[in-house]
Amino acid sequence: MGKDNQPKHRQAARDLKRRAAVRQPYERLLIVCEGEKTEPQYLCEIQRAYRLATAHVQVLHSQFGTEPQQVLEYALTVFKNGDRERGLHPREFDRIIVVFDRDEHKSYHAALAQAAAQSGKLRNDNGVAVPVEAVASVPCFELWLLLHFEDVHAPLHRHEALERLKVHLPGYEKGGGGHWHATQARLDDATARANHLAALTNAFDGTQPYTAMHELVSRLVHLKD
Repeated sequence: MGKDNQPKHRQAARDLKRRAAVRQPYERLLIVCEGEKTEPQYLCEIQRAYRLATAHVQVLHSQFGTEPQQVLEYALTVFKNGDRERGLHPREFDRIIVVFDRDEHKSYHAALAQAAAQSGKLRNDNGVAVPVEAVASVPCFELWLLLHFEDVHAPLHRHEALERLKVHLPGYEKGGGGHWHATQARLDDATARANHLAALTNAFDGTQPYTAMHELVSRLVHLKD
């Protein structure tokens, strides 16, 4: 009788392995942005382009305010408590990402430090430690778009970044859409320039041009890999 059951047991194990190998769920990301429209629309365009399910990628804007610490606090609150209106359950994400600009924000450095301190301390619904990442841009998100078209070597004000970007994208306005489709053909150039800046400085400096948007975009583009 034991001999008859053994093949069935092995067959069931093989079937289970095959089912697991067919489709492994990809990482679940909670992304909270400082901006209400520009950054969320850009990221959602990528999400649609790569058919990333909302069950795995949630892009929100902060309901607590635009200060970096408020963005982080909102992200942590949504992670811990969920959001019934959006159908989000507590702790159902594998990674928390907050997106904010340097601008003139008073809590910029505190938010960077707090995100680093929180990373790995929270557990998700599978009991796995959750990284908390701050994706900062100095001075602003428009720097990332500008890097698709030109090098940036010296510090610049957000107004200058916006005006230089409009040379390449006439009619660009904050809060508008279509920015991913307008720039994606130059993604490799922007990534190379952002990597070059990251080799020279970091987010904590807060004065030299810097952005980690290339890392977030790469994560989304390759999320299903």
